[in-house]
Amino acid sequence: MTGYVYPNEIEVNWGLFIVLYPYITGLVAGAFIVSSLYHVFGKEDLKPVSRLSLVSALAYLMVAPLPLLLHLGQPLRAFNILWTPNPNSAMAGFGYIYSFYMIVVLLEVWFIFREDLVHYADNSTGVTRFGYRMLTLGARDISPPTLAMDHKIVTVLAMIGIPSAAFLHGYVGFIFGAIKANALWSTPLQPVIFLMSAVVSGIALQILIYAAACKFRKRRIDMACLKTLNKFLWAFLIVDVLLEELDLLQKAYEAREAWPAIHTLFEEAIPLTHFTQIWIGAFIPIVLLIIARWDRVSNAAQRLLTIMSSAMVVIGVFAMRFNVVIGGQMISKSNVGLTSFQAHLVADEGIIPTVGILVLPLIILVVLIRILPPWLEGEAAMTGDH
Repeated sequence: MTGYVYPNEIEVNWGLFIVLYPYITGLVAGAFIVSSLYHVFGKEDLKPVSRLSLVSALAYLMVAPLPLLLHLGQPLRAFNILWTPNPNSAMAGFGYIYSFYMIVVLLEVWFIFREDLVHYADNSTGVTRFGYRMLTLGARDISPPTLAMDHKIVTVLAMIGIPSAAFLHGYVGFIFGAIKANALWSTPLQPVIFLMSAVVSGIALQILIYAAACKFRKRRIDMACLKTLNKFLWAFLIVDVLLEELDLLQKAYEAREAWPAIHTLFEEAIPLTHFTQIWIGAFIPIVLLIIARWDRVSNAAQRLLTIMSSAMVVIGVFAMRFNVVIGGQMISKSNVGLTSFQAHLVADEGIIPTVGILVLPLIILVVLIRILPPWLEGEAAMTGDH
């Protein structure tokens, strides 16, 4: 703790679970948008990851409210926003937005996999057959006209889901940006910055999941798909970095009373996570992603560079969430002091529970993939150069 800090600011109240909240919702939004790029905008190159991205979005969406519920200490209190709705509460908005978005995602998953569910029900026995028949909800007509109608409904749902996904995460940025008393959080750019970083982290995560799935299934990575994801990741990353740096540059140029505290925060209090956000998670991946698209670079090197860049971006976005959530609370309202943050191993939203929540969506994803395999027919098997 340095400088002048008010007594009620000594303790950082929003810990690592609140860091996870915008991080996981961002991964949800980004994964859904990857899926929608195929279903709505017709990006055929992304067909190999279109269904996988949607299932990934569902897996992460199921875990998205968990950090908030655990942070409350009394999870059942979360239902108060439904029993006693208050339209003037920005915090309560998450419940409505999340519920609506979950319905959209569940419907889209069901319509996309309905044909598969009917086939699985017809070609299985016992409990498995019963389970798949239940999942069809009795809709077993898979004639061409019905499937064509399913496709139209999926397109409409994806069109509804894109603004819903954007709103879900832009809303998180809105919450932070609307807190005027916090010099680091209060900026009208905050919702856009959160949204862009969400798309970036979601695309990067899909690259990692797709690469891991191909490795595990011994299938060849579709290079056209990977290059398209590379281009989208690079483009959104450029916009994201520009917005973040413009916001920081404006704060430095205005040099208001809080700027010395913000500058000290990044330079002395959280230099490691700030370096991770700017260099590991942004500038280095921007360069590597460009190199990965050079024709003179071999396919193996292109895959390696793109996957490395994606891993760095995912880590960098987590560092950005940490810097915003934890760093913002470390700046005293006196604007001339910084409090400290100490992450515990287990207690008080510690590191181990945080890692556990981060791993949980991946476990759910594995289960969902076992129930609803998102793979396409005719995928090339892995060869020796892989």
